[in-house]
Amino acid sequence: MDTTATTTANDTNTFTDLLKSSVLDNFSTSIDIWKMLITLAIAFLIGLFIYTLYKRIFSGVLYSKSFNVSLIGMTIITSVVILAVNSNLVLSLGMVGALSIVRFRTPIKDPTDLIFLFWAAAAGIVTGAGFFSLAVIGSVVIGLVLFLFVKGGKVETPYLLVVNCADDESEKAIHTQVGKLVKRYNVKQKTVSTGNIEMTLEVRLNDQEGRFVNELSQIAGVRNAVLISYSGDYVS
Repeated sequence: MDTTATTTANDTNTFTDLLKSSVLDNFSTSIDIWKMLITLAIAFLIGLFIYTLYKRIFSGVLYSKSFNVSLIGMTIITSVVILAVNSNLVLSLGMVGALSIVRFRTPIKDPTDLIFLFWAAAAGIVTGAGFFSLAVIGSVVIGLVLFLFVKGGKVETPYLLVVNCADDESEKAIHTQVGKLVKRYNVKQKTVSTGNIEMTLEVRLNDQEGRFVNELSQIAGVRNAVLISYSGDYVS
């Protein structure tokens, strides 16, 4: 009876020791200087690639250089954090607790910017973990996809067309002219008052916005026509 209990206790201790050693073996108390330099260099190159691609395919109104530079910094900083986490078990647990209380409140207006932020963070994580081939090949593939779908292709820009006209005849003429000049449109809002009809139309244009508005303004009964660029969200 005592022999069986001793054997069970020894087996339990052996399993515990193996579990501890398998966990601790994945952590090293020091980081090789060459591994550190190679990791930081690859993280910088990937961050520079992300920076260049974002600058090339940016299609917004106001380009933010500080945001673009922060993509390089995020890639490098994330790789440094992962290097530190891989080197020490206690430090990794402390960083998990510290980073869990960080809150980022910077508003992201363009969904494409969010993609680049996650890309920079993911590239830093993969690079810091030592998967250099995955980081490089994955970044190249993501870059090609973004370049083809964001930069390539012809995009129809949405506009809001606000027109004030006098009567039903001029309104009918506006619809006829708009149907000829654009591929598709739809009425967002229509307000009728004494002697005035105001319509808000969503139209899709490729180019020649000025000529489009000028031709509408020449229609008899049209008082004014305003073309407004918008992001696709409309509040009446």
